[in-house]
Amino acid sequence: GRASAPLAALSQVLRLERSRRTAIVFPLQKLERYLAPGTDTARFRLFQPGLAALQRAEALFRSDRGHPIDYVSSAVRMDHAPPPALPEVCFIGRSNVGKSSLIRALFSLAPEVEVRVSKTPGHTKKMNFFKVGKYFTLVDMPGYGYRAPQDFVEMVEAYLQERHNLKRTFLLVDGVVGLQKTDHIAVEMLEEFGIPYVMVLTKIDRASRGLLLKNVLGIQEFVKENTQGCFPQLFLVSSLEFSGVHLLRCFVAHVTGNLPTIEA
Repeated sequence: GRASAPLAALSQVLRLERSRRTAIVFPLQKLERYLAPGTDTARFRLFQPGLAALQRAEALFRSDRGHPIDYVSSAVRMDHAPPPALPEVCFIGRSNVGKSSLIRALFSLAPEVEVRVSKTPGHTKKMNFFKVGKYFTLVDMPGYGYRAPQDFVEMVEAYLQERHNLKRTFLLVDGVVGLQKTDHIAVEMLEEFGIPYVMVLTKIDRASRGLLLKNVLGIQEFVKENTQGCFPQLFLVSSLEFSGVHLLRCFVAHVTGNLPTIEA
């Protein structure tokens, strides 16, 4: 197995000085100070768990003998998918949005879990299922747009419509380029099917502060004006620096029913 990254564990993040710690755990809040006076920041803090909830969520993503985290199977059709026994979340996004890298970061405390990250965009051609102990399943969906599998639409539409144990879909958007035409199509599909989803901005370490702020505000406005099923708060992540990864683990634990509501 590979070694986990330096800031993969909360205990390592907590050793940092306060502003750096906040930037890693709550990257959206770091942007708040650069907003124009009077800007409504309610959508920046809708999901703001305390340390106990973050630690509890991290424990779910840390494998041990009594709590295995395993790649279960891959499927190209729904009749090949594992039984829908546990609460489930799925991750979708454009082919080069950094989806597999993010899933690898989420599972970095279970280094035996093999999440393939390809140098070539569009590597994921199947739905890949990962079982997190007895608590939930995480699904890595094929990327859309560039080099998408031929039967992508049929595969994804069937999954979204038939998977009754699906608790939340995580729609990944490139934090550098913002919403693209193909992302709008994905949003329309999720809205049409009435699927609850959340937007995650990836690669935030590659965007300048000004560009990131512009994209965040633009997408928040889009969500407010054009969506019904999207959670109003965006989640910002960097798989490289682990910014936002701890918070995203906590949100996954929350939506799969694995955090007492009082903590979250």
